[in-house]
Amino acid sequence: MRRRVQWTAVVAMGGMLALAACTDAGPDAASSPSPHPSAVADLDCADGQELAKTLSSGATWSMCWSVDPDFGLVLSDVHIAPPGAEPISVISSIAISQLEVPYDTGERLTSDISESGFGGTKMKTLEKESCIGDRLAADIPDVGDGTYGKTRNREVLCSEVVDGGLAYHSSELVSPAVARTENWQLSTVSRVGWYEYVTQYVFGADGSIGVRLGATGDLSPFDYTDEDHGSSVGEGDHDHAASHSHNAVWRVHWALGGDGSMTVEQYDAAPTGEDGPQSPVLQGTTTPLPNPATAEWVDRRWWRVLAPGALNDDGHPISYQIDLERSDSFTFVEDHEHGADAGYDVAFTNADDCQLYATRNAKLGCGDGVLDFVQRGAGQTLDDVVSWVAVGFHHVPRDEDQSPMEMHWQGFTLLPRDLTAQRFDVPEGHEELNGVPSDEWLDEQGYED
Repeated sequence: MRRRVQWTAVVAMGGMLALAACTDAGPDAASSPSPHPSAVADLDCADGQELAKTLSSGATWSMCWSVDPDFGLVLSDVHIAPPGAEPISVISSIAISQLEVPYDTGERLTSDISESGFGGTKMKTLEKESCIGDRLAADIPDVGDGTYGKTRNREVLCSEVVDGGLAYHSSELVSPAVARTENWQLSTVSRVGWYEYVTQYVFGADGSIGVRLGATGDLSPFDYTDEDHGSSVGEGDHDHAASHSHNAVWRVHWALGGDGSMTVEQYDAAPTGEDGPQSPVLQGTTTPLPNPATAEWVDRRWWRVLAPGALNDDGHPISYQIDLERSDSFTFVEDHEHGADAGYDVAFTNADDCQLYATRNAKLGCGDGVLDFVQRGAGQTLDDVVSWVAVGFHHVPRDEDQSPMEMHWQGFTLLPRDLTAQRFDVPEGHEELNGVPSDEWLDEQGYED
């Protein structure tokens, strides 16, 4: 039976940090409502704390949160309960696993998660100006810069429900419908060097999960260069702030559907070279990824993690789609030893307690990073799936970045695919629209083939 791992920080001898794993079987996905459904999952948050929120669709998110000295905000045991149904297990744990910042000059490279960390003294206490919602506190050890001091209870997590814009708009004649939606934002702020990073997870009323990293703070005062490697800021054309990249990878340990095995698929739609009566013909193909692997994004490509043993009411396996939202691809500087074509946008491995950092993981003795994890597990069958999602941002400074910089964002979205047979909040009059519309409905709308 596969284990669902929640990360908690422990302190070893000499101030060294390790990670302890605790297990929790978790509930199975429910394909239909129980007589007395409980919207909030039965959670064992161990050293973390429980969170739950019901949004505009009637769906309820529930999970645990904690702060790790290296990874910062860690969310675990993430569940969603459709309206009137039992909670569905989605994610065992999610956290940023590396943030590499190489400067175009070649003079500076930082690996902020493994070198500095987003927790401990790096995590900022929130003020009312930085969070208009609820500010939640946790015991945060004074870990940072090689020191270990007191443990302080500080307000570090911002929980906000915000307007998510238009949820849907249907102008069909029989049952017109329109509604707005809500998003639940969980955010922390960490200062590393001159930058201040916002770790944010956006839980949608539609079951989506937005994974975001925001950057603000100040440009490095020590990294100025020539026009070939930076951009002019300030008066005239003299001061060229060095361009640089923010190479982020998140580790998503799935627990989709509970304790059953999971699988991974890649979807591609490619032109066939043929033309139909009105448009080119494209062919969609689904390719299983049965073993640990890396993959790169191209047009009309996406990936999904499935729970084959958990079906929705239409008989389709529940899954989540990884939507990269088109970002700057990159290859970690740390991964160059694997060859010129070593980059990846998404990688898939089986969960391993010591495979936690996307690069510079060697201190845990199970490979330097994701490429090693994939190589070592090449003969395994993927079933306890971890997704490593890489999102880059190449920052060319501009005058408006001084000072402080306007927030700039990078990230991706985890999108439910067939989690339920229909949307969570089906408006009145649309209940029977599931599959090909009936001739009667088409006639009522005045549609003709």
